[in-house]
Amino acid sequence: MAEKFFIFDFDRVFVNADSLYELAKISLKKHPDRRKLTKEIKNLINAIRQYQSDPNSLLIEYIDITKPSRGDVDMLVSRLKKQITSSFLRNKEFFESFSERIYVVSDSFREYMEPVLEEFYIHETHIFGNKFVWESGKITGFDKGNPLSSKDGKLLVIKDLQLPGNVYLIGANLNDREAEKGGIVKKFFFFIENFPSGKLPVATITSIPSLDEFLFVNKLPMSISYPKNRIKVLLLEGIHRQAYERFREEGYSVEVTQSSLNEEELIERIKDVSILGIRSRTHITQKAIDNAQKLIAIGAFCIGTNQIDLDYCTDRGIAVFNAPFSNTRSVVELVVGEIIMLMRNVFEKSSKMHRGIWDKSAKGCREIRGKKLGIIGYGNIGSQLSVLAESMGMEVYFYDIQDKLPLGNAKKVDSIEELLKKVDVVSVHVDGRPANRNLISEREFGLMKKGVIFINTSRGFVVDIDALRKNLDSGKVKGAAVDVFPEEPKRNYEENFYTALRGYENVILTPHIGGSTEEAQRSIAEFVPEKIINYVNTGSTISSVNFPELALPELNDAHRLIHIHRNVPGVLARINSIFSKYNINIVGQYLKTNEKIGYVITDVSREYDKNLIKEIKSVPETIKFRVLY
Repeated sequence: MAEKFFIFDFDRVFVNADSLYELAKISLKKHPDRRKLTKEIKNLINAIRQYQSDPNSLLIEYIDITKPSRGDVDMLVSRLKKQITSSFLRNKEFFESFSERIYVVSDSFREYMEPVLEEFYIHETHIFGNKFVWESGKITGFDKGNPLSSKDGKLLVIKDLQLPGNVYLIGANLNDREAEKGGIVKKFFFFIENFPSGKLPVATITSIPSLDEFLFVNKLPMSISYPKNRIKVLLLEGIHRQAYERFREEGYSVEVTQSSLNEEELIERIKDVSILGIRSRTHITQKAIDNAQKLIAIGAFCIGTNQIDLDYCTDRGIAVFNAPFSNTRSVVELVVGEIIMLMRNVFEKSSKMHRGIWDKSAKGCREIRGKKLGIIGYGNIGSQLSVLAESMGMEVYFYDIQDKLPLGNAKKVDSIEELLKKVDVVSVHVDGRPANRNLISEREFGLMKKGVIFINTSRGFVVDIDALRKNLDSGKVKGAAVDVFPEEPKRNYEENFYTALRGYENVILTPHIGGSTEEAQRSIAEFVPEKIINYVNTGSTISSVNFPELALPELNDAHRLIHIHRNVPGVLARINSIFSKYNINIVGQYLKTNEKIGYVITDVSREYDKNLIKEIKSVPETIKFRVLY
């Protein structure tokens, strides 16, 4: 079999930068016309890269404008070292193992290429680039006799190497594909990891989204077990762009949709998805999960997870993560604002003002200080509301089905009935479990004080809307604020939304915006991806809502085997007997279980018989198995 040789370009391949443009920005930093000149330089460099005219004359013009010094080049080296492509940094072992067969051929300049490439074990004799001409510490020209300062210089250099095997060229310049067309190399790969969109400028060309993918496809040694670009992420319901950026930064392929999806739409889109991100409107059913063969994690970019069949996800070995704290402040602030607005009849008076009616009457308008607030559900949101409301002078009572420690001077009551009879304001903050359906109905409204303020920012089905409407009509409920509804639109800006509460001046209707602040959505979009990425990369399940929580050390010089199995006795013993059979050196082992699954992490030395994997996968109770390295 013919040996393989690898030739890499430098700009936009080894480094995520165009080095000549970066050098120009450094050299012109203090020039009074730097903006104008930098723009000229950008056009000039584009012309050089695309060979739009003689490169020699363009380089002369470039040097004449920029006049770089040796200090500028040193600064460029420092800058480029910070811009080395992520997948190259991950795979230094490949460069060390194949150093005799790796070359760098570029029309950039050796003065800054060589220092950047030092850490990649590439021989100086395998680095081909242009060279500057110096005079008194300034660049005054370049080696015009160097073929890499001419139009077809790269092709000439590669041809003259006469490498005795199959030559693969990896570059970010479309002109380099001429090397493949001319038979100079076996294959040209267009490198797109450093293209912001990750998309090909020409559809017919062979691209590689990362060095990981190139090594994986060509069965070459790589530092990770699976190319990150093959991990597909689908984000639904207008999740904050920060989540997209974080997954893209990690190297994953990310697709974004602004609306929610129904079951059939989700089934169609989820087939090759590894990570799914949703908010509250998309429902993850058994049928959808059965059609997601690659799915390993779901992120609920919200607090609740009742829209996800958690039990079935657990049965299928799919970890689910949410953001239990990230939007609590936003919800609480909305509730506090609504309490004040309803106590003061602000919404009603504002509506009158819009109709030209000046109603300055204080009748029915009250302060919230000294009023009794009843909180149903004392979780993350309810407890934080308790603190803020008390700080504003309210007397706080709460009811929760679990025994919760009161914060501040809040008082726990023994039943919903006791709470409803006592308070002036009722705010509901329960989860989406089926038992909470119609938790507040005609009976509960009947127990409330006349003139009560009622607020629901929890789940739409928690409140009987007809019962609420009836008690608004009778005056039993002075005012209400409703943020959630039994049925909600799939996407924003739908014009046909209907609720029986429309038209009431003493009812504040909001479109499920309790957590919809920039701060909350950004916080969620930072928290959830980080937990999922950590799970994918290390196996850590911290903050998972359905997996046993297991914090893991970093993986060093070992392979990590992740085994998810049904929680029955004897599975760990069978796994360890397989390790013993193959004389595997176990570096570390970690086990956590819950009532449904066992989660075993085993770190083993790098050398092991690959038949080991087949045997572990064949353990009858196995749900999912992954290898990390």
